[in-house]
Amino acid sequence: MEIQDRKESDNNNNSNPQTTSDSTSPPYDYNTNTIDRDAEERQTRDLKAGLHPLKHKFVIWYTRRTPGVRTQTSYEDNIKKIVEFSTVEGFWVCYCHLARPSSLPSPTDLHLFKEGIRPLWEDSANCNGGKWIIRFKKVVSGRFWEDLVLALVGDQLDYGENICGAVLSIRYNEDILSVWNRNASDHQAVMALRDSIKRHLKLPHSYVMEYKPHDASLRDNSSYRNTWLRG
Repeated sequence: MEIQDRKESDNNNNSNPQTTSDSTSPPYDYNTNTIDRDAEERQTRDLKAGLHPLKHKFVIWYTRRTPGVRTQTSYEDNIKKIVEFSTVEGFWVCYCHLARPSSLPSPTDLHLFKEGIRPLWEDSANCNGGKWIIRFKKVVSGRFWEDLVLALVGDQLDYGENICGAVLSIRYNEDILSVWNRNASDHQAVMALRDSIKRHLKLPHSYVMEYKPHDASLRDNSSYRNTWLRG
């Protein structure tokens, strides 16, 4: 369903998102059948409560690294779960209280992923997939990030079931936006996702999109090198 008008949904505050400070949750066992059953039960409860359920429940994660400081903790340990939501009303309550990208320090990552999928290359839902990558000047990245979030949460992108989540990487000279999908070998789904992102973000022709499978990222331990496709 499409995300409704912000003012309308902000007026309904009886749907607070569920927050958690647990950053050491055990790895998820991504079971599609279980997730589907849980989603159906959740949507039934939301409808009875007069809320507007989303097709998927989402979790927002946050990663912040201090430049020049070495840490003994792993990347996975640095990912903090901020909030989760499953309704239109819950999304807006959450989103309106999130810091805007322009106010976040570098380097920082914001991760918006479907419930049950950790924002890690090694997660079972991600390990065979990849990501489309777009680089933005910092003055415009916030607008494109918001447009992508609305499209993702509202299930507006093509091959939506193949999408795992999206990441906004705040960096010093530019910001990097990426959309993760499940299957890097499904060329039709990969290219259809590219076209859908371009369409929903209304990307100017000057913007180059790059696709990189996660197994390539694991091999070179880098997020944005050795890209596989350009579009």
